[in-house]
Amino acid sequence: MVVGVVAGAAVVAVLVLIGVFKMMWRVAEPNEALIISGSKHRTEGLEEGMGFRIVTGRGTLVLPGVQAVRKLSLDLNETELHVDCVTHQGIPLKVRGVVIFKVGDDFVSIANAGRRFLDQQKLMSERVHNVFAGHLRSIVGGLTVEDMIRDREKLTGQTRAACGTEMEKLGLIVDSLQIHEIEDPTGYIQNLAAPHAAAVQRDARIAQAEANRLATEAEQQSFARMAEATRDSEILQAGYQAERDKAGAKARQAGPLADAAARQEVVVQETRVAELEAHRREQQLQADVRKPADAQAYEKRTLAEAERDARISAAQAKAKETELAAAAEATRVKAAAGAEAEATKTRGTATAAATRATGEAEAAAAQARGLAQAEATKAKGLAEAEAIKARAAALAENQEAVVAQQLAENWPEIVKAGASAFGNVDNMVLLNGADGMADMFAKALTMGGTGLGLARQLLASMNQNGQGAKGASPTSPTSTSPLNGLTTPPAQKVPVDRNEG
Repeated sequence: MVVGVVAGAAVVAVLVLIGVFKMMWRVAEPNEALIISGSKHRTEGLEEGMGFRIVTGRGTLVLPGVQAVRKLSLDLNETELHVDCVTHQGIPLKVRGVVIFKVGDDFVSIANAGRRFLDQQKLMSERVHNVFAGHLRSIVGGLTVEDMIRDREKLTGQTRAACGTEMEKLGLIVDSLQIHEIEDPTGYIQNLAAPHAAAVQRDARIAQAEANRLATEAEQQSFARMAEATRDSEILQAGYQAERDKAGAKARQAGPLADAAARQEVVVQETRVAELEAHRREQQLQADVRKPADAQAYEKRTLAEAERDARISAAQAKAKETELAAAAEATRVKAAAGAEAEATKTRGTATAAATRATGEAEAAAAQARGLAQAEATKAKGLAEAEAIKARAAALAENQEAVVAQQLAENWPEIVKAGASAFGNVDNMVLLNGADGMADMFAKALTMGGTGLGLARQLLASMNQNGQGAKGASPTSPTSTSPLNGLTTPPAQKVPVDRNEG
């Protein structure tokens, strides 16, 4: 138990010693200095017997109740300078600046500052302001405004040099002195700067004008280059657009051109087929219509001609017979008359009778010749009437074939008459190429085809008139149509002009 008490007492003693040590141990912060007074100490670098000790940056033991410990701040301090000064020229100025200072780091400075500001550290800035204000007024009084403006560093250096000794005595050092502003309530500085300001303003205006001119020229050049670039771009775009349009047009025309080429080929083939078909139909017409019609017409014409020739031969034979009989009779009469005349030469009265007999014989011969010629003419007319009647019958049986035959025989004259419309044309412009030429000649040939319609009208009128006049005499007066001797009644005669188309 005694051991426990001893151990507890030892622990208490240790704790007490620790607490006493903490109370006695003081540590100086980096930005402060401890000033320990209450016993005689000797500090290195200080006078002997100052009566206080300075501790910085470390710890030390302090005897409570015997020694007193106080702190002196080593932080930076600043003070604003607002000083009214008068220059060497007598011009009042207001100087604005700032002083940044602190307590020196050496023990002498700390000791000097401790003696003067230890209990009055808040008044340190005021004291420094008063020191600098006095020296600043003194220095400004020896300078001119121009010196202060042109060499402000000189003012700062002289002020720091003048305050250096006093600040050292106070234990302070100046880290920075800056003159912020020099105010001129009289306007001297402004007037001093006016010529320079005017010159600068003039130069500035000149420079600005020059800059504006250069900028304007540059802008105009830039605008010109932009316009040129825009023009070139638009030209290129227009060229590309034209190429695209041309290619598009070609592409769009490719189909129609191909269709047109194919249609042209089809038209060519169709034309060839039509030509072959027309040639075939023509040959068929020749074989089926024209040749049989020609054969029939030839047969009828041959028969009519044979009958006519037979009648003509008979009439001529009869006329010859009559003429020979008349001649024989006339010879006989003449011979008798001659004999009678010879017989009665001597008789005067016989002469007149012979003369009368001769006249009568000649008259009888002339009458016989006239009768023979009339019979021949009548036989020829009958033969021609029979031929015309046979042709009219053939025309009535197959009008289309006969008209086609007549048109085929006269087709060169029809085409020539249709082409004569272009005889006085010097220059001709065709809008649709070969198709336009084909249409033009087709129209020209169509004008020739008008004759076909006219011929059909003639045939129709002939049929109507023929049916109405079936009881008429075959020897009634007739007129011949232009279609190769076809006859129509005089009242229905229609002139046909081959150049009509």
